[in-house]
Amino acid sequence: MGDIRITRVEQGQTKIKNVPIAVTPEGFWCCPTPVGFQKSLKPQNPLNKLKPSSPLPKTSSQKKDVSVSERKAGPAPSRLVVSDAQQCNDDPERPPPSPSVPAPAPRAPRPKLESMPKKVAIEFGEPGSCDMKLLLLGKQGFCVKLSVHRDVLKEKSSFFADKLSEQSGLSCLQVDDCEDVEIYVETVGLMYCKEMKQRLMKQSVSRILRILKVAEFLGFSSCIQSCLEYLEAVPWNGEEEEEKVISTVLRLQGDGIGVNPVLKRVSPDISNAPKDTLSHIVELVLKSNEERGRREMKSIVLKLLRENNSLPSSAGSAEICNDMIYKSCRSCLDSLLCLFNQAAEPDFKDMPSDIKEPIVKHIALEADNLSWLLEILIDKQAAEDFAVMWANHQELAALHGKLPIAFRYHVSCISGRLYVNIGRGEVLPSKNTRQLLLQTWLQPLMNDYNWLQHGCRTFDGKLVEEGIGRTILTLPLEDQQSILLSWVGSFLKTGDGCPNLQRAFEVWWRRTFIRPYVEGQGA
Repeated sequence: MGDIRITRVEQGQTKIKNVPIAVTPEGFWCCPTPVGFQKSLKPQNPLNKLKPSSPLPKTSSQKKDVSVSERKAGPAPSRLVVSDAQQCNDDPERPPPSPSVPAPAPRAPRPKLESMPKKVAIEFGEPGSCDMKLLLLGKQGFCVKLSVHRDVLKEKSSFFADKLSEQSGLSCLQVDDCEDVEIYVETVGLMYCKEMKQRLMKQSVSRILRILKVAEFLGFSSCIQSCLEYLEAVPWNGEEEEEKVISTVLRLQGDGIGVNPVLKRVSPDISNAPKDTLSHIVELVLKSNEERGRREMKSIVLKLLRENNSLPSSAGSAEICNDMIYKSCRSCLDSLLCLFNQAAEPDFKDMPSDIKEPIVKHIALEADNLSWLLEILIDKQAAEDFAVMWANHQELAALHGKLPIAFRYHVSCISGRLYVNIGRGEVLPSKNTRQLLLQTWLQPLMNDYNWLQHGCRTFDGKLVEEGIGRTILTLPLEDQQSILLSWVGSFLKTGDGCPNLQRAFEVWWRRTFIRPYVEGQGA
């Protein structure tokens, strides 16, 4: 460990504090942390121990100390002041000492530590080899004086190269209003590092972003490149940190700095990649036979698609996504129709179980796929075309009655789901579509209802009954009467084996028999 000498000015008396810090193989004196800065500036001796009656002689060390007053917050970019050696070494704000001995005075109040000038001196490279000073003035009067090498600054920083080329004889540069003095010191120190990547590896992402900001201001291109390489390789913790990285990198992109490797983590090169990728993911889920993995991925994809639907920016891509979903729906329906045709063959029941079972499982799989795709479309408020597609599939409905209930009941779950969502107002098909949907699929659902109640764990009978009733009541009164009278006949025969639509029946009854009578009385 090496030492740096930190000077502090307290009422005209100079105090020296040694702070241990590390030295790199290249001779870089590592910048102390803000905690180290603050600890080095705490007074070791109380101020009230100084005797005010004893005058302090003027010493040569007082000339070399810098007293910097507390400064107001400045604009974001730092200000550069070109100074000569006398300005960097002498304190322009300290009044000259009085030649006469002052009379004894009352004990002076202890000044606050925040209002006292603070100064840290750091030397880079081989001791005694520096040929110029760099003075960094931070907020609240904090000052760091760096002993640096002119050639290093000119080689590494375009900012310093421009300033030094304007006046070749400068012995001191002063940068005012530094928002992050600690990072300025570390960035200048990085100019002395041969293995910059190794030094940055131990830093956090937030600190690298701070270094990147200062390196950009100083035109320190090799440091900028090393920071970008770090950000490209290191994991980002959470969305907040990711947003900070991307916003910083995008600002650099506007300055013409190559940042594509970092941005590739969040932005693909191919314009249609999101559409193709989503289609591929959906296809993988639809073709999966592993129950647990399939269930988990269905839940994850549905959740992420819901998040996309809540973003205003997703409106443009919604139509493309809907087309892809409907393409998958048609593919599943075609596959389901083909499977129903195979299972409806007269000799299918006599086939060996090793032939029948794969077909039965495939029917259940395709029905589950359609239910999942319908749920996606409902979340996207785009399920009306699915209702039209399902209502017009009379061929599938005709085959439904030819299959054993154990093979076909999964299809009735799709009809029940549609009735529930129409009853809730989440799907709004036309009157003709609602009427055709009930004509085509209500009777198959009623035929499977008893099985669904006892053999399907995910089936909610009360919810489906309410959905069917509400859907019926959206039709004209004559259509309500036709459907409900047919239901009465089935209900009287099967009882609990038929959906209970009594609430819908009561509403239809009042609409038909009571309200006209009341209107007639009012007339």
